[in-house]
Amino acid sequence: MSLYGMMRTGVSGMNAQANRLSTVADNIANADTNGYKRSSVEFSTLLMPSTGGAYNSGGVTTTVRSSISSQGVLQYTTSVSDLAVDGEGFFVVRDSSGTPYLTRAGAFVPDAQGRLVNAAGFQLMAYSFENGVPSATLNGFDGLVPVAITDDGMTATPSTQGRFSANLPAGATPVAAGDLPSLNAAGAQYTAKSSMVVYDNLGNKVLLDVYFTNTGTGTWEVSVFDQSQATPGTSFPYTGGALGTANLTFDMTTGKLTGAVDSVSLTVPNGAAFTLDLSTLTQLGADYTPSEPTVNGNAPSTIDKVEISKDGTIYARYKDGAARALYKIPLATVTSPNQLNALAGNVFTQSADSGPVTVGFAGQGKLGAIISGALENSDVDIAEELTNMIAAQRSYTANSKVFQTGSDLMDVLVNLKR
Repeated sequence: MSLYGMMRTGVSGMNAQANRLSTVADNIANADTNGYKRSSVEFSTLLMPSTGGAYNSGGVTTTVRSSISSQGVLQYTTSVSDLAVDGEGFFVVRDSSGTPYLTRAGAFVPDAQGRLVNAAGFQLMAYSFENGVPSATLNGFDGLVPVAITDDGMTATPSTQGRFSANLPAGATPVAAGDLPSLNAAGAQYTAKSSMVVYDNLGNKVLLDVYFTNTGTGTWEVSVFDQSQATPGTSFPYTGGALGTANLTFDMTTGKLTGAVDSVSLTVPNGAAFTLDLSTLTQLGADYTPSEPTVNGNAPSTIDKVEISKDGTIYARYKDGAARALYKIPLATVTSPNQLNALAGNVFTQSADSGPVTVGFAGQGKLGAIISGALENSDVDIAEELTNMIAAQRSYTANSKVFQTGSDLMDVLVNLKR
């Protein structure tokens, strides 16, 4: 065995324990950093070739691992924009240059432009509802935009879709074909009637009268009129006639809609094209029982507050009580999260060993839920880190003794000449 080899082995041991102490120092320093994932050092032997009775000491090498896949404890807060992932997945953020990253640090606050930015300055990315219900780009970050919530004045959104749920009485008496509401004649007959509010292009409320008329066994006619055009005191006839009409057919065994027609289409006066979904209607042996309809759009109003659901949808709640979907926050994942590259700012990037990034929405597949008003704490255990610190200190001291012993033996060897 070479004395120099013995000393190099001691040095490699000290270097390894120094790396271990470095991870312990980082872990303790970030014990209160939201979304931080602790680092640890894995040791592996470094052997040198040995022959016969001669042993050549090698050393030890280290590999740093991050427990990125571990779940930290959730700490609840009073801020809606504080976000945490309960389960698998990462938020997609970007820096000022537009480069995307992954993170679990969800302490987001609005900046001067209304963009949600976390403590490290990274902007939260999401899909906008501006062009309809968004879909995730599974194999990339295309389509993602910074989340920006501003209230620059009053806004109004016209109604484009709604849903009407009700039970139509199975024992209703059919109305004669010549008396149907769709003919818009004075004295028209109907089985049931409800009214609902929608919004035009300027945010004005428009009252629609919805008539349901039994026309035979399992068949119904639905007609929608503008209430403002009704004849005072009698309703019929309505000026301009029905805005939309459809014929519905029910299965007499199950009481559910059958056939291709399950909605009625119309145009809201001074508004947009509107589709009223009737797919949840039933025809059962009970009285006419309507439920509160749901309609999109809103009257002129300012944003009162912001709400974020577990599937990542960001809603603007207006002062009149209306809600509008603004963005949908995606979650990203990789095959091996612990192999991601950890960078400054508590963010991660894809590596050769992590696998490609896949983007989806909360609750899909293995992806977890997005919790608003909560933050994920660091997964660091201070007691465990202090224990590791003591163990690393003892091992470092022992390796230094090996080096010191080798140095002393070298002195003996050098002094033999004297």
